[in-house]
Amino acid sequence: MSDIKKMYRTIMADHFPDEMKISFGNQTLIYKKRTWKIPDEKTGELIEKGLRYGENPEQEAALYELFNGNLLLGNCQFILPGNGLVSSITEEDMIQAGKHPGKTNLTDLDNGLNIIKFLMDKPAAVILKHNNPCGAAYGKNIADAYDKANMADRIAAFGGCLVVNRSMDKETAGMVSNNYLEVVAAPDYEEGVIPILAKRKNLRIIRVSRMTELEKYRDLRFVDFKSLIDGGIIVQQSPINKIRRKEDFLPAKTIYKGQEYAIERQPTEKEYEDMLFGWNVEQGITSNSVIYVKDGVTVGIGTGEQDRVGAAEIAIFKAYTKYADALCFRKYGVPYKTFELDVKNGKRKKEELLEIDEETRKNKGGLIGSIMVSDAFFPFRDGVDVGIKEGITGIVNPGGSERDFESIIACNEANPKVTMVFTGQRAFKH
Repeated sequence: MSDIKKMYRTIMADHFPDEMKISFGNQTLIYKKRTWKIPDEKTGELIEKGLRYGENPEQEAALYELFNGNLLLGNCQFILPGNGLVSSITEEDMIQAGKHPGKTNLTDLDNGLNIIKFLMDKPAAVILKHNNPCGAAYGKNIADAYDKANMADRIAAFGGCLVVNRSMDKETAGMVSNNYLEVVAAPDYEEGVIPILAKRKNLRIIRVSRMTELEKYRDLRFVDFKSLIDGGIIVQQSPINKIRRKEDFLPAKTIYKGQEYAIERQPTEKEYEDMLFGWNVEQGITSNSVIYVKDGVTVGIGTGEQDRVGAAEIAIFKAYTKYADALCFRKYGVPYKTFELDVKNGKRKKEELLEIDEETRKNKGGLIGSIMVSDAFFPFRDGVDVGIKEGITGIVNPGGSERDFESIIACNEANPKVTMVFTGQRAFKH
């Protein structure tokens, strides 16, 4: 068993070159490998190394920063050197390295920045695991945003990567130090915060000072590579989210066999706010995905499913599960599953567990009044129907299905009526 545990402490050798050049016709991009001098966990001796390992302990990996090159393809100007975020983290920025960072730590951080770049207007927090958000939330301040994001899925947040868009204060740091996270990233840390966070010796504490400029990255495209098992590569432009304000949404209407179908109830201002929040969070979620958001907080997140109704149902299941766990934890200070096991072993009252279950069912896992967001159109109305059954009040999806009319009918038939808007663009992320 000790040998198995040892592999997670391994620092893989790195045989990748210090410099990498990629040519696009007569244009060349030059990348430099990022390394850091970090104290060895046992000896304290400084070791210069890049990534600890890749997605798994036996995979070598390297991080490269765009150093030189000016790529222009067609009418698209790609991101220029000097705009590094994760790829330009220095030793000074890595305030506490914890265990030497691996590939997944930094790709989670990168996707956190990808989401939070759309949430810069208010204090916000995103917690990620396996390159998907566990919870995302706006708050009155960073402490409030973190608490909401954490309690949205306290179970999945365990061992995750936290990204906040304002300087971290002592209140937030105290809350964070009570939980187990792998990575914490912020634009800066107020005086006295680092000693609080550093109580978790394996926590990676990272400063991303350029986070204050994140809004500009909404419009900067990068070259997106997908490597194939045969050694081939698919290259694409990164996507641009064109929904920035409520006026960018399209009316939900369509024509089918000569008849026009249109949504009968328009969104309220509050619904528009959640629609924008939800669509922005959707940009960082693996497709097929359906999420539910309410009051600037994710309620349920269904990711990476092969069928859309399945994603919608899984997000509902998760909403109920996480709601019950949050109720239990706030009231009794233990996770729901621990409480359930204690009941089974006669250590707690079954009636108390049933009360949690009943409150969860009554409030439908917090889904009542939420907005349902889908990264692609609903091919059938079944996905819409499962959301309506749980009490959603609005829907966001790209539109463009042959059966959009069925989804519109489902919303108009609902009592009370459900509103819906189209985005006119898909948000697949593979």
